[in-house]
Amino acid sequence: MRSKFLLIVGLAVGYVLGAHAGRERFEQIARATRRLWESSGVRKTRIEVEGYARQQAPAVRAKAESIAKATPAAIADSVRATADAGRKVADRTVTVATDLAERVTSVAKDVAGMTSTTARDVADRTTGLAKDVADRTTETAEEFRERVSITATELRERGEEARDRVVVKASESRDDALAELDDDDENPDR
Repeated sequence: MRSKFLLIVGLAVGYVLGAHAGRERFEQIARATRRLWESSGVRKTRIEVEGYARQQAPAVRAKAESIAKATPAAIADSVRATADAGRKVADRTVTVATDLAERVTSVAKDVAGMTSTTARDVADRTTGLAKDVADRTTETAEEFRERVSITATELRERGEEARDRVVVKASESRDDALAELDDDDENPDR
């Protein structure tokens, strides 16, 4: 079980480090790795592996030493060497597990840093786009206000011209009507 776990962790770390699937996939994998590494099951297994290695080293050595005492001196040297080798393997297992834990932690920190940088980049880009939209909206509003002002001025001028024409026309009609009345007064027969 422990060797399978180490193999899976090694494959996952290798895939994360060597993946060419793009930044998004890398971040997704790193998040999953971080969640996996921080999960209680993995944490418990890490602790169990380290504990098992530490626990078994003295047991292997003790077993080898007890066998060495029960066998002739020539075999005892061989058993001591085997016990030392077992201790070295156990120590190496602890070292490898610790090394792996440090590497995965480092990768998780790197991924967190990249995620933070990406989030800042997205925020900066969004802020820039928002400012551009605000500037364009302001320009459009100012252009629209200017056009409305020009149109209002033109309409006012046309209204004044139309009013003046109506006043002139009304004056002419009044003058014509008064002229007819004056003619009627001068020529009552008509």
